[in-house]
Amino acid sequence: MAYITINKENFYYNLQQIALKVGSVEKIAIVLKDNAYGHGLELMAELASEFGIQHAVVRDESEAQKIQSLFQTTLVLSGEAHKLSKCHYTINSIEQIDSLPKGTFVELKVDTGMRRNGIVVAQLEEALEKIEKQGLRLVGVMTHFRCADVLSSELFWQIKQFEEVQKRLKALGIEDVRVHSCNSSATLRQKSIQEDIVRVGISAYGYNELPYPFDAIELRPVLSLYAQKISTRTINAGERVGYGGDFVASRSMQISSYSLGYGDGWCRGNAKKPYLTSDGLEILGRVSMDMISLESTIDRVCIMSDAQETAKYFDTISYEVLTALSSDIKREVEK
Repeated sequence: MAYITINKENFYYNLQQIALKVGSVEKIAIVLKDNAYGHGLELMAELASEFGIQHAVVRDESEAQKIQSLFQTTLVLSGEAHKLSKCHYTINSIEQIDSLPKGTFVELKVDTGMRRNGIVVAQLEEALEKIEKQGLRLVGVMTHFRCADVLSSELFWQIKQFEEVQKRLKALGIEDVRVHSCNSSATLRQKSIQEDIVRVGISAYGYNELPYPFDAIELRPVLSLYAQKISTRTINAGERVGYGGDFVASRSMQISSYSLGYGDGWCRGNAKKPYLTSDGLEILGRVSMDMISLESTIDRVCIMSDAQETAKYFDTISYEVLTALSSDIKREVEK
């Protein structure tokens, strides 16, 4: 079977670098949505809690139910709300307010330029009135940046928009709420951050997605993907391997099939442009649903140890490579 190892030391190293950047561990909210970016929701939640992280961010309530006991607060980004004890629920639209149960802890998302979720700035006073009328407990105000990882001034334009929102909140007498806007790229890019928390996902897992010439803060990949040998055979020159026979042996070779395929979330890719594993082996021919072929006889092969490098081969981003990995793949902390 394919399996994944998690490097605890690298994870803690990344969290320490982020803590140094923002001033304290207490300001870090670890983003655990989508199975902790493929790393394993409950496993990474436990490791983060052991490190001292007090705040988590998840996709929906089903994820929150699995990990909320480990943190002081768990921010639920979307989906239905049933007023879990330690959960804060994101308000993504003004219409959503009427459907939230009385007494629910909520964080109001304000659209400062992303044009995706959140109330528009002009609806701020109306939203606050509806929150009070509905009997909800406002505990946070947030936004999301659209261009933090792009070399442009748009990040600073959105920061200014959110600063204006905070001024309006203060003028309305609303001060005892946490404010936050920074994702990983905004956190790594800025020299100082005065907000209450930062929401870090990909950086905690070892990837700095900022392009040159931003500061190259060293981070260390946490996840490695392995495949186990299924069978071995010798093929002769001219024999073809796998579906379509896309690979043709130029010589006698010992090849083995290994337990990884697109059924596990590994990209099928292009057989005419072979992927090179972290162990330096080419995938021979097409990726199948449950297996690949390599010129190797060893029992296990490291397929990927750096999702950023893998993403370049597949012409995508590290996020997609990682979150695509099946939750059924066994994950374990390196000994």
